[in-house]
Amino acid sequence: MEIAHVEDLDHAVGTQIGRDYELRWRLREDRLELELNREYSATVELGDADFFDLYASPFFNSLPVIRDGLLSEGPRRDYVMTFIRVPELTATLSKQRYEPKGGGCVHYSSGTFATDIEFDSDGFVTSYHGSFSRIS
Repeated sequence: MEIAHVEDLDHAVGTQIGRDYELRWRLREDRLELELNREYSATVELGDADFFDLYASPFFNSLPVIRDGLLSEGPRRDYVMTFIRVPELTATLSKQRYEPKGGGCVHYSSGTFATDIEFDSDGFVTSYHGSFSRIS
């Protein structure tokens, strides 16, 4: 489960609750601050990547969709993300592809993983097929 409070696309805070962890995150432009189980913390810089991608966080899938207007059908976009693994809090670069299918649906792929993600009219995730769905 994740709860996110979005001030704007460069400033947001959230709490992610997994089976055996609680992660609090704070996005501040090109820096992502993380606190795991109120015991371990890390700060990750965006570096040369296009966006952050935090494991199991639908919020971060919204960033390229909103910034690049991917809600309508159009050409695919390839990105390099700073991907943060949870609960390890390690960061690696990840190549990801977003293919706008129209109607607020984007086909997402990275490596061998692929799925469709549905977004509301503001660009926030409503359904991450097979994984997440928004309840409010």
